[in-house]
Parts: sequence; C-alpha cells; structure tokens
Amino acid sequence: MKKRTQKGFTLYELLITVLIVGVVLSLGIPNMSEFTANSRITSTANDLHAAFHMARSEAARAKDNITICASANSMDAAADCGGTWDQGFIVFVDTTGDLLRNGVDETVLRAHPAIADGVTLAIENDATFFSYGPSGLGRGNVLGNQAMTRVVICDERGTQETARDFSAARLFVATPLGRATIIRDFDTVETALASIGKPCP
Repeated sequence: MKKRTQKGFTLYELLITVLIVGVVLSLGIPNMSEFTANSRITSTANDLHAAFHMARSEAARAKDNITICASANSMDAAADCGGTWDQGFIVFVDTTGDLLRNGVDETVLRAHPAIADGVTLAIENDATFFSYGPSGLGRGNVLGNQAMTRVVICDERGTQETARDFSAARLFVATPLGRATIIRDFDTVETALASIGKPCP
C-alpha cells in the first residue's frame, strides 16, 4: 500500500495554539479597553482645546467677537447657544456680543456634536460659554453670565492615578485672557475637581 502524508495540526499543537491565543486575549482586551477610554477623553479635550484656539485666532484676525457656547442643536443650520456642553457646542461670530446667534452675519465657524458616550464633564459654575473680543482676549463675564474657566473631563474611572503621576481624567483650563490648556497631572486634577465641587463621574 502507498503511504499517504497527512497535513494538519496535531492535538498538542492545537492545544498550545489555543492556550497562546487565550493568554494574548486575556492581556490584550483590558489594555484595549483602557486605550479606547483614554482615546475618548483625549478626543473630547482636544476638540474643546482646538475650538478655543481657533476662536481666539479668528477673533484677532476678524477684529470681531467670537463666542464658543454649549448648544443643544449644534449640528442644525439654525444652531444657537443653549443646552449643555455634553450635547455639543458651536463657535460663531458674535457680532452683537450678546452670546446669542441672532445677527445676520453671525456665522457658525465650527460645530461639534454631542460628546462620546461614557464621558462626563464637571464644569465650574455650570458655565455655558467663553467669548473672545476683537483683540483676541477673553471678554470675561458677559451680561451677568460667568465665562467657562475650568472643566474636568472623565469617565467611569473618575480621576484615578495612572502611570507617571497622570490622572485618567483631564483638566481643561481657560484663563481670563483666553489661553486654553489641558492638564493631566493627578494632584492638579484632584485639587481642581474638589474646588469645582462636582462629581466626576
């Protein structure tokens, strides 16, 4: 009889392969979950930072008021201020300076949709806007409304400490002059959250 060569895995090879795949998945899935969570928070912080940077530059360039505000209908053609930051926000030319998009030339320059699921914002004084004047500097409080100054961005991990004294959360700071910064230092984030007096998440 002719000998036939059979190709395939032996039972031992198959068991070893399954074991290796199991070990890789057990190590990789938790890391992937943390990577995804970090990406959501980083994306939210960066979107806010980019909006402030653009608004400041545009105010100085156009010599006009530029306002960033929370918007419940940020992606609509008739988007206006109102709502909360987690619902979305807009950057628009605020010609009248009243924090309302009601002028003919008050164009929306940038619109952001609602933030990612699982991300929480702790906003100081529940502020819903920040406005730049024609000089490119912050206008401060407008018509009795308090401008945004600090926001802690976090998820279900809260502000837990990660490697290198970093916090899982992010602190977004807007100075009265309009300079925006993102901070990850654990102690700084913890202190800011305690000062804001809001839970996160």
